[in-house]
Amino acid sequence: MTVSWLGYATVRLESADGTVVYVDPGRYGTLTGEWERDVPHPPGRAYDERDGDLVLVTHDHHYDSDGVRRVASEDATVIAYEAVDAESIRAGGRDVEDLEALPYDVRRVEYGEEATVEGVDLEVLPAFNHPDGPNAPDGDPIHPEGFGCGYRFEVDGTSVCWTGDSDVLDDHGDLEVSLFLPPIGKNFTMNRTEAAELAAAIDPDLVCPIHYNTFPDLEANSRAFAADVAAAGVPVVLDEE
Repeated sequence: MTVSWLGYATVRLESADGTVVYVDPGRYGTLTGEWERDVPHPPGRAYDERDGDLVLVTHDHHYDSDGVRRVASEDATVIAYEAVDAESIRAGGRDVEDLEALPYDVRRVEYGEEATVEGVDLEVLPAFNHPDGPNAPDGDPIHPEGFGCGYRFEVDGTSVCWTGDSDVLDDHGDLEVSLFLPPIGKNFTMNRTEAAELAAAIDPDLVCPIHYNTFPDLEANSRAFAADVAAAGVPVVLDEE
């Protein structure tokens, strides 16, 4: 499997049989050529591959209709958590299209749902911040339970997990995955130390952190994270310079 982190929470995965899956495409210049990080397309050039068979969206903060259009093929299936709400996003100041107005097969999913879509076996995972944790100022979680999700999916025999914007949850340690994509940006999600401990508990074949260093609030020491994961005997890779 070929894996490319394009910035923020955007990841492109292509299996040996040619199936292409994107998770949470777009925002913060990751697909418009405005992000300063060395991405797999020339600086200043917009990413517009439109080759995705399956596009996964976890929650409002990661829903970007322009981003979906840049990655989805004409006959793509777009899977989004049931609570994604374009009207609410527009009320917050971002101009997005209604999810169902996109010219794809759009399906909404809920916690615990399992499905096979475009040949990909998919499971919808809870994702949220604990009310008594650091991502819940005054007890008000940034990502409350029911706001967004994570995904575990299997492509051509390789199982992948993107937790979504979440703290470490009790059920995470029971996940069986080949490729683990944890967030390590601290603010809004689990921090790098928690993510490393979770990676050690899951013991996947490979760990590739995402959702960090795209903007200042997501700053994280990825090399320290990688060192902690490697010290636990788990293979880890950083998709960066």
